[in-house]
Amino acid sequence: MAKYDPKSLKAEEFINDEEILETIKYAEENKNNLSLIDEILEKARPKKQGKGYVCSGLTHREASVLLACEDPKKIEEMYKLAKEIKLAFYGNRIVMFAPLYLSNYCVNGCVYCPYHMKNKHITRKKLTQEEVRQEVIALQDMGHKRLAIEAGEDPVNNPIEYILDCIDTIYSVHHKNGDIRRVNVNIAATTVENYKKLKDAGIGTYILFQETYNKKGYLELHPTGPKHDYDYHTEAMDRAMDGGIDDVGLGVLFGLEGYKYEFAGLLMHAEHLEAVHGVGPHTISVPRVKHADDIDPDVFDNGISDEMFKKIIACIRIAVPYTGMIISTRESEKVRGEVLELGISQISGASRTSVGGYTEEERPHDSEQFDVSDQRTLDEVVNWLMKLGFIPSFCTACYREGRTGDRFMSLCKSGQILNCCHPNALMTLAEYLVDYAEDETKEIGFKLIKDELSKIPTDKVRNIAMEHIEDIKNSNKRDFRF
Repeated sequence: MAKYDPKSLKAEEFINDEEILETIKYAEENKNNLSLIDEILEKARPKKQGKGYVCSGLTHREASVLLACEDPKKIEEMYKLAKEIKLAFYGNRIVMFAPLYLSNYCVNGCVYCPYHMKNKHITRKKLTQEEVRQEVIALQDMGHKRLAIEAGEDPVNNPIEYILDCIDTIYSVHHKNGDIRRVNVNIAATTVENYKKLKDAGIGTYILFQETYNKKGYLELHPTGPKHDYDYHTEAMDRAMDGGIDDVGLGVLFGLEGYKYEFAGLLMHAEHLEAVHGVGPHTISVPRVKHADDIDPDVFDNGISDEMFKKIIACIRIAVPYTGMIISTRESEKVRGEVLELGISQISGASRTSVGGYTEEERPHDSEQFDVSDQRTLDEVVNWLMKLGFIPSFCTACYREGRTGDRFMSLCKSGQILNCCHPNALMTLAEYLVDYAEDETKEIGFKLIKDELSKIPTDKVRNIAMEHIEDIKNSNKRDFRF
């Protein structure tokens, strides 16, 4: 039997079934051990250091104890701590992005996804480069600056060359004051050579959801196609980092398997990346199974309640304090609002999960990957965030200034984020307000910017940010960044 080893490059050793089962057993045995829970919470608390904070984070076993805890007072303490950690390292900024679906051709047989090869009635579509260009213009006209491109796995229809051509096209489109400044990529596990090509193409984060860390369940959920290879899929992030990609994004599809198993596996994967590469995941996503063409989420009997979903998000934030957390439009406005302060740092807005969906006036459903619960416009989402006290950020500066991987983490830990990410968020919000916002959103936004500028701790940085915001208001100058 394989032994648990976070430094191993073998999937069965760094995501070790025996270790996960022992972790779940340990958490269950200690879920009412309030003195241990207090020790774990104290260990995770941010400690002031210089101008910033440091956090030790938690092991997968410690975090699993918090997840298992059922004491209402301790759960409230967890939520309070998650909020404290979120504010310490990410402030009140929420980064905005949109997915862009390039192709839904796929050779896999994933039973939870309507793109699976046996689905003969879904409309199959692959964007031409001109169609990619038109989609990008539609997204720029909303105000988006950051995209996550998505495509099914199909070596004939969606080879790496097609993905690279699409990235090229996306970066080449300059429409009015619009530019896509960061392209994140969510495509199937591939080779080190192909990851090097993606790195050379200037991608931001490489994202790959594990779907489930339970190998037995994984093989059943992926009965056919290249994705059936659990080890190759699970070891993909190591190949991506070997290919020079600093920022990688993890995620599971909650509801496919037991959430306790997935939670432990997800944190073990983060620990593995830290142990081997010196830096954990840049982001963790928390999607839940949703209805889609020929997919009924009720078929999967591991669904989690909204309350448990909130608890999972809070415990992830406590365990990995420096990692960004993403929530998509799979979730409703209500759920997204409740989890924002518990650790989420990125959300999508005005998403369409169909191929070619942004150029259509009416939301198309014939090629969607999943039903979108939050169907508001980007302006409505931006307006809503600001009313909740958050700064919608369209910033992509760190990636373009080379502040990725461990360099981003050191920035986060040192407290310099207030002199960097905070003013960058305000300047990109000003761009959005001037170029795209409705009148009410503008009014709320510029008042928020005025209030937030006073929180920048360094006079020089604050004055430069104020000058740049005046330039944005009074000219077509854009893309200022620290």
